[in-house]
Amino acid sequence: MEFKEKRPLYQFAEIIAALRGENGCPWDRKQTHESLRPYLIEEAYEALDAIESGDPVHIREELGDILLQIYLHAEIARERNQFTIDDVARSIIDKIILRHPHVFGDATVRDADHVADRWEQIKKAEKPHRKSLLDGVPKHLPALLKAYRIQQKVSRVGFDWERIEDVAAKLDEETGELKAAMASSDREKITDEAGDILFSIANLLRFMHINPEEALEMTIGKFTRRFQYIEQRAAEMEKNLEEMTIDEMESLWQESKDRV
Repeated sequence: MEFKEKRPLYQFAEIIAALRGENGCPWDRKQTHESLRPYLIEEAYEALDAIESGDPVHIREELGDILLQIYLHAEIARERNQFTIDDVARSIIDKIILRHPHVFGDATVRDADHVADRWEQIKKAEKPHRKSLLDGVPKHLPALLKAYRIQQKVSRVGFDWERIEDVAAKLDEETGELKAAMASSDREKITDEAGDILFSIANLLRFMHINPEEALEMTIGKFTRRFQYIEQRAAEMEKNLEEMTIDEMESLWQESKDRV
């Protein structure tokens, strides 16, 4: 394929147009904004895995996969005479310049928190059609992260606890209410109170500037490594997990804490 452009980003646009063209790839040609939705989310999570690995080659590769999704969406829009990849770039350029007056203008800021507050104020001015402060929270965010984002937004207008001790006390209160609900065997009530606990935990972590999604991912990773250690040791002992007693597995679990 001969390119009209020398710059890789523009060559990539030509490649995507070719894939979507009359003699292009059947799979790429049939895609729509809607059909590509799960791939965009999947690629974003794979990029997170790459970042966690710390491997720059892997990170570069996964960022390229995200870029592919962006270019596909832009090409679909270009075909519909809606916008182009250049319009996408111009839109984010304009937004970044507007929302960073302390960099591209004469405004001054005290610290990162002040930047975040000003960012929210500018966003609100940009989108006066929004009736609620919470309208900008993406509805498809994972629930724990959504709770965290909602709490961040309402705290910026003063709807917040004054002390972290009060947040911790609220968590204790919610735990007691869950135990009471469990005693009643009311499934709907139990679900409601369990949700309150998760929301309270997210709020407590926010006070300590800890992302609850990252905290949970860390624990899941730790659990996974330890359980896989149990599987490995059971294989070395020529035992099936199904045949082991809970005491045997618990012994290996305790052993794993010093190993992984």
